[in-house]
Amino acid sequence: MRRLLTATALLLVAPLAAAQAYKWTDANGTVHYSDAPPAQGTKYSKVTTTGTVEPLAAPAPESNSAASDASAKPAQGNKPVANTPQNRAEFCSAVKSNIDTLKSDGPVVMEQDGQQKVIDADQRKQQQAAAETQYQQFCAGG
Repeated sequence: MRRLLTATALLLVAPLAAAQAYKWTDANGTVHYSDAPPAQGTKYSKVTTTGTVEPLAAPAPESNSAASDASAKPAQGNKPVANTPQNRAEFCSAVKSNIDTLKSDGPVVMEQDGQQKVIDADQRKQQQAAAETQYQQFCAGG
């Protein structure tokens, strides 16, 4: 009975968690997906329910010369991504990879408050549930 209540509660909350997803790439080139935006100053995009990506925030401006060189080039990540089979496949592949990583026994490192930290078991379960919800919404049956 307890499992049934837990499953029912999760099913009722799942649409709320899947309402929006955020996508960003860390300094190591790893693409992250989350239901919460990354730390302030990190460039990220919001994944909409139609499968497109829209930019929400840009990183804080830097005062070094590398930042001025980067600003001279047009930002390619600011354009929405079309809902094509290839883009959908890439997204689904990344989400599936995240799920597999979260299910593994190894430590999972995420950026929290501007620092990389190993997530605990509860955070791992939350991230896994969010990733599985994203996979069901955007990739299952597709």
